[in-house]
Amino acid sequence: MTRYTEGLENYKKKIAAITSQEMVINMGPQHPSTHGVLRLELITDGEVVKDIIPHLGYLHRCFDKHAESMNYGKAIPFTDRLDYLSSMNNSHAFVMGVERMLKIENKLPKRVEYIRVLVCELNRIASHLIAIGTYGIDIGAFTPFMWCFRDREHIMNMLEWASGSRMLYNYIWVGGLFYDLPVGFEKRCQEFVDYFKPKLVELDDLLSNNQIFISRTANIGALPADVAINYGCSGPMLRASGIKWDLRRVDGYSVYPELEFEIPVGKGEMGMLGDCWDRYKVRVEEVKESVKIIEQCLQRLQTDFKRTPDFDPRGLVPKKVNLKAQEYYVRAENPKGELGFHFVTQEKTDVPKRVKARGPSFNNLSVLPELGKGQLIADLIAILGSIDIVLGEVDR
Repeated sequence: MTRYTEGLENYKKKIAAITSQEMVINMGPQHPSTHGVLRLELITDGEVVKDIIPHLGYLHRCFDKHAESMNYGKAIPFTDRLDYLSSMNNSHAFVMGVERMLKIENKLPKRVEYIRVLVCELNRIASHLIAIGTYGIDIGAFTPFMWCFRDREHIMNMLEWASGSRMLYNYIWVGGLFYDLPVGFEKRCQEFVDYFKPKLVELDDLLSNNQIFISRTANIGALPADVAINYGCSGPMLRASGIKWDLRRVDGYSVYPELEFEIPVGKGEMGMLGDCWDRYKVRVEEVKESVKIIEQCLQRLQTDFKRTPDFDPRGLVPKKVNLKAQEYYVRAENPKGELGFHFVTQEKTDVPKRVKARGPSFNNLSVLPELGKGQLIADLIAILGSIDIVLGEVDR
């Protein structure tokens, strides 16, 4: 309570200290250029932003308490609702933690692991397409938004075919999968990849070298590497600042060590290292790498680990998760950064005592006041869009 009152007093002092030349402007919580229900309280001097005070808590997702009121298997649908644009990646991280505590991680069939990576990388592309498309519309480019949603629709159709759900999949379970891939899925997925490659080149050309887009993003909101680290930034936010840190490589979980792909980083090609353009470009390059991963998974799933009549995707799914009392932290590379779950388990029950989610959007958003000081209000929209937040993960 002391920390809350201290923060409240600091806030009151900050508002009371504004001069006659400054204004307090509310951006949100319904502002169309914010990515979710977020309110930014701006202290401005004309068009220049002097300070930013983010106000959170409009969504009330309550994931942590939901997960503490039910068993591990029943909590998986609620992980989908954190970053609801990358549900597969969320559930993958959660179930990996439970499987490691059960010590069954290395017993999973390879086909299960490759299917998990396949659907997660499809979901990563879908998430990045949302980031790129909505970023274009944030700063006035409508065509990329339509192109990105057109191509994302194909991915959503495939994931719906596999899981039966349009957006919140509940497909990756503790110990396996809800179901094997439908017959013909691999072929249709390869058809999507063949269709998508030239479309991705078109999308890249449309924005990356567009002089208007470059003027709105280059040299805007540059995030130095040391500031990114100190704020706990991760994912494209961190890599755009030149730091080659990707948990798929660093931790080497699932079958990622068996796959060939690069880790794109910002290079300051159009302006300063770690600016808005770099953050956009890293996501574009990551989509290209995800396409490579998908192709390798499809090849393995149709040769080395193809479907067989005796394959049971639920073979290791436990009827009850019996764990000894312990604390465990698991992390994975969500499209927006490091998604972590801290478990505190208890004996004689399959309901955890404590579950704490570490959402990358929350940490990435925390650096916004640092990036926005001294910027124009119009540029603040570009900076916020480049962070790519989902408020379900912030207000968890």
